[in-house]
Amino acid sequence: MKWFSRIFVAAALMTLALSVNAQTRPVQKFGNVTITPIYHATLLIQAGGKNIYVDPAKPANFSGLPPADLILITHDHGDHVDHDQTSIKAIAKPDTEIWAPAAVKEFVTQATVIANGDTKKWGKWTIEAIPAYNLVRGPSAGQFFHPKGRGNAYVLTYGGKRFFISGDTEATPEIKALKNIDVAFICVNLPYTMPPDEAADLVKEMHPKVVIPYHYRGMPATDLNEFKTKLEGTKIDVRLLEWYPKAAS
Repeated sequence: MKWFSRIFVAAALMTLALSVNAQTRPVQKFGNVTITPIYHATLLIQAGGKNIYVDPAKPANFSGLPPADLILITHDHGDHVDHDQTSIKAIAKPDTEIWAPAAVKEFVTQATVIANGDTKKWGKWTIEAIPAYNLVRGPSAGQFFHPKGRGNAYVLTYGGKRFFISGDTEATPEIKALKNIDVAFICVNLPYTMPPDEAADLVKEMHPKVVIPYHYRGMPATDLNEFKTKLEGTKIDVRLLEWYPKAAS
């Protein structure tokens, strides 16, 4: 059984509507930006007739979804990009652009490098690459799962609205300093990124209008509820979406 969610964001009025369906991906016209969570860290952003995919990676299912105009990749780990480009090939067309950090270009050789701190224009979008990295967590002393400089988070701006996609990171000073975020996708999982309480503290610092935890594979539902509970009273709209296929009953 496949589950898909769509969030529609109005450029003039920040309103979101969620649609989930087991059989199809129903399109509801509500505003001018559509965000479709697909699987784990993979999502589709649509506006102005353009399709932007973020972190296409197995086992995401792209059947019935449109081809990509732009693919953004946060870093080189296999749950964010297939090293054999299987998912890229499933959605790419001849003129698809791919933007990624330098580490990804080692195997996605056609990618254009976008490095920490870069800001680029793409049509009506402005895309900022924000440093995403570990501060304390790693496989051994002195090493990190995500070293600074290797991966990006992204802020995408369209029609005056700002969308943050964390990739894999801890609560770094660069992310805490972000302001005026309308929708934030925040990674939650251990040991690689952040536990729910730490992720919630980061969200309090950023204070987006809407926050959506993602990348939580293996985390129990109670932990996501802990994340939501910790943000009660902040006036931040917390949305818990289904990012993983349910087992058939």
